[in-house]
Amino acid sequence: MKSYLNFESEIKNLEGELDKLKDPYNNEGLSEVDTGKISEIQSEIDNKLREVYSNLNSWQKTQVARHEDRPKSKFFIENLFQEFVPLAGDRFYGEDKSVLTGFAKFNETSVLVIGQEKGDDLNTRIERNFGMMRPEGYRKTIRLMRLADKFNIPIIIFIDTPGAYPGVGAEERGQAEAIAKSIACSMDLKVPTISVIIGEGGSGGAIALASSNKILMFENAIYSVISPEGCASILWRDPKKTLEAAEAMKLTSKDLLELEVIDEIISEPLGGAHRDKDLCLTNVKESIQKNLDEMNLMSRDEIFSHRKNKFLLLGRNKGFSSSLDYQENLTMKETLLDKAKIKFKQFKYQIIIILLFVILSIYFLL
Repeated sequence: MKSYLNFESEIKNLEGELDKLKDPYNNEGLSEVDTGKISEIQSEIDNKLREVYSNLNSWQKTQVARHEDRPKSKFFIENLFQEFVPLAGDRFYGEDKSVLTGFAKFNETSVLVIGQEKGDDLNTRIERNFGMMRPEGYRKTIRLMRLADKFNIPIIIFIDTPGAYPGVGAEERGQAEAIAKSIACSMDLKVPTISVIIGEGGSGGAIALASSNKILMFENAIYSVISPEGCASILWRDPKKTLEAAEAMKLTSKDLLELEVIDEIISEPLGGAHRDKDLCLTNVKESIQKNLDEMNLMSRDEIFSHRKNKFLLLGRNKGFSSSLDYQENLTMKETLLDKAKIKFKQFKYQIIIILLFVILSIYFLL
């Protein structure tokens, strides 16, 4: 049974009417299928989808990103990669089923695949903890990312999570430390890393795996430091002000591309990714291959520098600080005054003693 969002009521009615026309065994008994009427309604549905989805606000895009029928990481792993070998465990505590990991082949190239998985129904969602990773999940990905780096294997990551799991047990086992180490590990890698935000990219749970050379994002996906509901609760003390929060947070792919937080938008079928999953597969496959080919021309040191410079440059061109000229190592230019301040801090006691000696000498001479 199809699921519809609250702004798709007209589309729901039209598709219900279309399903009745396509069924010759309807309530009125056996009848002929009216192909002309079917074509007319299908055209009307396409026009309505185009009208609605070309004018989505930030909160509506958030709802699309969370759609229960949207393709998940498991779908992409099963259909984009060959010879996938799943690997489990962090070698410290246990297995985290909210993240799928393993080595596979992508167009005859060996890759490490990491995918945050929400689940498809109630039972699998509970089993996968709704895509919210625990510390052992991040430690598992760190272990495998280091292994991939050792053998010079590119890493492809699918991100889809409302955030890291906030439970007491996770905090007791070092959730914040695990996320921080995951970010640090991602930044230290010398192999190509590509992160694809396919649905929700929520908070530190997403950032822990999105510190990559290339960040790709589905057209109707979201990527933010907090959920719109959480932001509205903090700023306005009213969780109903989700639209205002979503607009202010700039969490859509279009906003983030403009801010240069992400590198590329992957287009979705009309009406969202859940309406044509095969087309989504084709678009993702082409985008990943294009970016892998680009980074295959780079050395390990160049890949490392590319990632480092990418994140160091964030916010340099827009914001309160003046833009800085790009430098390969991004070292700050020091003025004479800056150098003098540094020297003074290093030798301040010696300088004070010398000044006192000079003052006393002048005093006694006079």
